Amino acid sequence: MSAHSKIVFSTNSDFQHEEEKTLETVSNEHQQLRVWLKRLGGGRVVSLVKGFIGKEEDLQSLGKLLKTKCSSGGTVKNGEILIQGDHRDKIVNFLNQKGYKAKASGG
Repeated sequence: MSAHSKIVFSTNSDFQHEEEKTLETVSNEHQQLRVWLKRLGGGRVVSLVKGFIGKEEDLQSLGKLLKTKCSSGGTVKNGEILIQGDHRDKIVNFLNQKGYKAKASGG
């Protein structure tokens, strides 16, 4: 499903779809990542990485790398990486070693 599939009808006879701009991934040094702890229902905790700027494929590969590093499950959706469990400090240290600007946020 494309981003333009929601347009049903236009009264403008000269209307044309604009091509989607491909978002380039910003270098590691220019990323401002925040790592949060989020409590889910049932007392479960996930580590949440927000603020990644770039292509979905690069976000997916970073998510896979973090899941491997933390030896935990997780997912990537809505531009955020969710890692199961309290791995905030481990994630922040790992991202800083990889050249990202990462900080622990939240309580």
